[in-house]
This record gives sequence, structure tokens and C-alpha cells, in this order.
Amino acid sequence: MVFSSVVFLFYFLPLVLLIYQLAWNNKLRNFILLIASLFFYSWGEGIFVCIMLFSILINYLAGIHIDKFRGERRRLAWIITAIAITINLGLLAVFKYSNFIVDNLNPLLNGIGIETIALKPIHLPIGISFFTFQAMSYVIDVYRQKTGAQKNPFYIGLYISCFPQLIAGPIIRYHDVARQIVERVRNYHDVSYGIQRFVFGLGKKVLIANPLALVADEIFQSASVFNLSPSLAWLGIVCYSLQIYFDFSGYSDMAIGLGRMFGFRYLENFNYPYISLSIREFWQRWHISLSNWFKDYLYIPLGGNQKGTFKTYRNLFVVFCLCGLWHGASWNFLIWGLLHGFFIVLERCGFSFLLEKMYKPLRLSYTLLVVLIAWVFFRADSLSIATFYLKMMAGLGKSGETVYNISYYLDNQLILTLIAGGLFSIPVYPFLRKLKDKLVIYREGIAHLSVLNLIELSKVVITMLLLICSLCFLAANSYNPFIYFRF
Repeated sequence: MVFSSVVFLFYFLPLVLLIYQLAWNNKLRNFILLIASLFFYSWGEGIFVCIMLFSILINYLAGIHIDKFRGERRRLAWIITAIAITINLGLLAVFKYSNFIVDNLNPLLNGIGIETIALKPIHLPIGISFFTFQAMSYVIDVYRQKTGAQKNPFYIGLYISCFPQLIAGPIIRYHDVARQIVERVRNYHDVSYGIQRFVFGLGKKVLIANPLALVADEIFQSASVFNLSPSLAWLGIVCYSLQIYFDFSGYSDMAIGLGRMFGFRYLENFNYPYISLSIREFWQRWHISLSNWFKDYLYIPLGGNQKGTFKTYRNLFVVFCLCGLWHGASWNFLIWGLLHGFFIVLERCGFSFLLEKMYKPLRLSYTLLVVLIAWVFFRADSLSIATFYLKMMAGLGKSGETVYNISYYLDNQLILTLIAGGLFSIPVYPFLRKLKDKLVIYREGIAHLSVLNLIELSKVVITMLLLICSLCFLAANSYNPFIYFRF
């Protein structure tokens, strides 16, 4: 079950909100939300919900015992923490990386005359990377004494399985929501804001990401068979770049909105990354919860930038290498991560000083070019297709083969979608919000109230129009890809 589906929008969400509203205290609301979250996950994953239940149990018990021994017997607390992290990473290794490891190990075994390993494809539970990272952050924070252990297993279960951010993030830290789980306050304004934010994210996903995904997928699939013109190859990667941004940020908006409907306040996850003037800034704006997770739980424990230049660069490459593999078990994702790591290191080596002296459009162009090239590896199904696609972008495709031209795809609908994608990938909404605040401050008395009423009315109208348009698109178009199955 995904947020942009008829089942979720017309049945699951309204029913859960109704039952949740009828509950008379937070304990009952938490229990309702926990049951709903487990049902939500089991709807698509079936028996694999047991993997999540196992994760909840292990991390709950680990937190209790770490908290118990972290005083005089801190060594034992460290051992329990290490065991819990090992089990969490073991789940990822088994379900996400086993086939990748075996596929790359077998050629080596065959080369030295050892019998290869026969391993059937292992199902990857959706969202396992997200809830595993959340679980690990909990036990690590308990060990670091940033938070106390939660004695109620149902609360830990709710933290790990809460459906608004379960399958697509953002990655939530336990200490950010610990108090909210126990005694959150929810009012009309929270529900109103949550609905608006959810519909805004739904519009991003359905009205922009999905139409762009259709074009990007067709172009990348054609790239393995036909020779694309350079313009069409660039169109494909631009469409994919906008698709993945509006898909990722749209799901984050929906998660934040859903969380607010139930009284939770989740941190922002995207901040207009395509206006970045460096790769370092890009990662301060892109998937913020993941960047902060790797910074706090990997980069800083490795030594960060406190142990010399060489180790700083080593730590950055390790972080981005693992960041790439976190997104998917393939060499493409690894190279995507290493490309970003390379340019982060390059900027730290002194290139950032040169960047700062450049004209801003040149800095923006540099960042977008690196990001676009890296997205080719992220999207392509294999390294061979990625390298072939880059050749076509550079105009180095083989002559004499069938060539697809840009006019085959570039119709009025795609042009309007690209314009909308470009417009909403820059901070238009924050600008309008600041303009609204200035109007409110400027107006006084009756005029002030009129401006406020007009603004609130416009929000409601825009929200309703977005919802209607999104539902119409869902009804009229069957193409609704879910890109998180790899995570």
C-alpha cells in the first residue's frame, strides 16, 4: 500500500483517522496507530512484517539492557550495543545484499576452481533500510545517554513501524519524538496543516513525478537498444532528476503531513537542493535526515575532520561509499556515492575557494552537471547502460543505428510538466510566504482581517484543486511507480 493509491486515500487513511479521533487518550491512540502501521506494512509485505517485529523486539530488549548496564558496567553495555548493531546490519546484509555479494563472489570462485554458490533471489522487504537505521539510532543514542530506554515495547514498536514515514522516510531519531509518543498534543491547526502538506506532497508525486517518470523510464529503457540523440539523452536525465526530487520530497511532504495529522512533528527532509552552489551544499539540502544520520553515526565516530587531512578524506569516501550502497545493492549505486564523495573531497581540497570566486550561475551549473551525471548511474540498470548513456549525452553514440529524436517525446504536456518541475524546485513557496507575512504586517484592523481571510481561503482552494487534480490523474493514469522498493 502506497500513499498515492486509491486504497490508501479512500479507505485506509480515512478509517484510521476516524478511529484515532474517537480514542480518548494517548495510550489508546498509540495502540491504534501501532496496529494500523503493522497492517499497513503487512498489506504489501505479508509475512515479512515478522522481520519488522523481530527488529522491534531485538532493539527494545537491547535498549533496556544498555540502559541498565551503561553506568558501572559500561563495557557490558558496549557489548550489547555492538550485538544489536550487528543484528540490525545482519538483517540488511541478508535481505538486501546477499544476492549482490554472491553474484560478485561466484566469478572469483569459478576462476579459482571452487564450486559457485547457488542462491535464489531473496525478497527485499520494503523500507528495511529506513526502519533499520531508525532502530540503530535508538540503541546508539541510549548507549550515548542522549535518551533513556523506553520501557514500553509498544512505544518502541510505534517508533519503528509508524506508517507515515515507514517506507519512504524521513529517518526519524527517537529522541526527536520520544516525548511526542507519550504526551503529544493535537489540535485543529495541526490537522489542517497536515492535510495541506499531505495534499501538496501528493500533487508533487502524482502531477509532476509520475508524468516525468513515464518519459524518463522509456528513454532509459530505449538506451539499452537504440542510439538516442544527445538532446533526447539530456531530456531523459533531466526528467529523471526532477522525477526523483519530486518523488522523494513529495513522499517526505506526505509523511510530514500525515505525522502532523496524528500529532507528530517531523523534521524537514529537503530544502530545494537544485539551487545548491556546491556539492557540499547539495548534501545539506538533499535527504537531510539521511545526511545527518551518516554524519552523526558514521562520519563523526570515524573521527570526522579531527584526525588529519588524509583521514578526513578517507572518512568522507567511506561515508559516501556506504551511502551509495544504502540506496541499493549494485555497483551503480556505489559509483553514484563515490562520485559525490570525490567532489566533496575535491571541494575540501581547495576547489571551494575557487568556486566562491566564480559567478553564481557558473557555480550552479557546475553543481547541476555533477548531480545530473551522477543520477545517470543511479537510474541506469547496469554499469554498461550508464556508460553508454553518458556517451550519448556527449554525442558519442554509434552512427548508423536507429536514432530516437527529442520530438518523439517533447509534447505540450511534458513541456508544461517540465516548467512546473523547474518552477517548484526553486523556493517559490517561501517567497510567497514571506510576501504574505509582509502583507499581514502592513495591513491593520479590518483590512488586516480581510487579508488573513483571503490568504486562508486561497490555501483551502489551492489544496482542494491540488487534491482533485491528483485524484483525476490517478484515475486516468495507471502509471504510478514506487521507487522505494530498492531501499
